[in-house]
Amino acid sequence: METLQADSLKARVETALNSIRPYLEADGGNVAVKEITDDMTVRLELVGSCSSCPMSTMTFKAGLEEAILKSVPEIKKVEAINLTPAY
Repeated sequence: METLQADSLKARVETALNSIRPYLEADGGNVAVKEITDDMTVRLELVGSCSSCPMSTMTFKAGLEEAILKSVPEIKKVEAINLTPAY
């Protein structure tokens, strides 16, 4: 992927995540974009309290993944590299 295209894509992903970040930050967490692959997969890392929260799977699916896929239609898949399974 060209650097200019990748930078634009990452900026749009970050903008989508910014709509969710205040909710994550209110609970002591956040999210970082680690990678956007050539096959249009975004890899996220949940940080702070989000990295160990039992609700992180729901936050990821209903919040982060949905926001990215809705705002950046070129993205085909969103993965979290450190989700905590719910018990």
